[in-house]
Amino acid sequence: MPEYSVSEISGAIRRTLEGNFGRVRVRGEITEFKRYPSGHLYFSLKDEGGKIAGVVWRGSVSRLGLVPENGLEIIATGKVSSYGERSSYQLIVERMEYAGEGALLARIERLRLKLAEEGLFDAARKRALPFLPGVIGIVTSAQGAVLHDIRTTVARRFPRRLLVWPVAVQGEGAAAQIAAAVAGFDAIDGRGAVPRPDVLIVARGGGSLEDLMAFNDEAVLRAVDACRIPLISAVGHETDTTLIDFVSDRRAPTPTAAAEMAVPARADLMADLAHRVARLTSGLARLTQTARLRLDRMAARMPDLPSVLATARMRVDDRGERLDRALPGLIERRRAALLATGRMMPAPLLLTGPGRARLDLVASHLLSGLRQTLRDRRGRTDRARLSAAPLAAMVRERRAHLNGLAGRLESLSPMAVLERGYVLVRDPSGVAVTRAADVRPGGLLELTFADGVVKVRAVADGPQGMLDL
Repeated sequence: MPEYSVSEISGAIRRTLEGNFGRVRVRGEITEFKRYPSGHLYFSLKDEGGKIAGVVWRGSVSRLGLVPENGLEIIATGKVSSYGERSSYQLIVERMEYAGEGALLARIERLRLKLAEEGLFDAARKRALPFLPGVIGIVTSAQGAVLHDIRTTVARRFPRRLLVWPVAVQGEGAAAQIAAAVAGFDAIDGRGAVPRPDVLIVARGGGSLEDLMAFNDEAVLRAVDACRIPLISAVGHETDTTLIDFVSDRRAPTPTAAAEMAVPARADLMADLAHRVARLTSGLARLTQTARLRLDRMAARMPDLPSVLATARMRVDDRGERLDRALPGLIERRRAALLATGRMMPAPLLLTGPGRARLDLVASHLLSGLRQTLRDRRGRTDRARLSAAPLAAMVRERRAHLNGLAGRLESLSPMAVLERGYVLVRDPSGVAVTRAADVRPGGLLELTFADGVVKVRAVADGPQGMLDL
């Protein structure tokens, strides 16, 4: 029996596996997925009856066709090899694809529930589309009928400027290109040569569920949610639904419908404008007619101004003529009444004769009364001379009363205050000065003492005034 080394046995097993199996396609569910810092991916594929280890080398990661994750059912394409140091075999994977629509739908549903829980599908996050955008950004493939349909529809409805960002819409790297295009349009500030779009259209034609998976990618959905430009999704046919339709601001069933949403039809606008002009013209005509009828009714109610003026002029002329005739007559009547009154009055001599007699009588009565009063006063004076006692008593009484008044007057006299050492200060006009603030430096003052008046001039010296005599 021959003798083999461990390395020989390991190499023989490896050659047998790689030679007998070659390239294989293995279907299973990804578990134990790990991404190492080196860039290699390690995982396991399992089904109901077994499990096989798998590895994706760093150089093949970008060509896998999908992003692996635990729980995802896939079909892995690669070759079977062995790892001699651990006495194990593994599947070196070069490409992955989803294992039928069931696996794809399950993955889409998990992502949909996750994003819905984060609120990316809320209606409050949807932005309104501009009525007439100046620039439209388009994210789609440069080949195919989609771009042609959008261009012709926009040109037919209302020509606008189009900016196209060509991307791959399926296959490897499609999701990354679409996400980068949406983010790139959103990053344009419009201050350079490239204008900032007012609305975006992300579109592609119909296809299978696997063909549309780039528009169910989480990176694309988050780029659409972060975009500040209103976005219309038009992916697939009318019956196709992808997750980008839930995140976008508007969903169009076809790329042509997306172009119709983006711009209004110029013919419709012109027809609507013509209709509004017609309604406005009709309304103005009705208003003018109504105002004219109202004016005619008001004019009919107003009097005839020329007739009114003629009547007023005739009335003024009549009043003037009557006044001219009435004034002389009035003067004649007043003169006749005055003459009649004069003829009825008595002669002046008849009035002055009795009056003079009555005046002489009153004068004689006043003269006799005056004489009687003088006789009575002389008699009382003679009787008072007979006794001096009453006269002396009256004199003493008057003198005592006068002395009392003099004392009160003396107590109120300012001279009495001056006798006690006070001085009365007055300015040259004789007005009393009661406050030091009223004295101006260099001003003349009169000081009244008990025995005379002294004139002084005030000078300033420190905080207090000083008198210079």
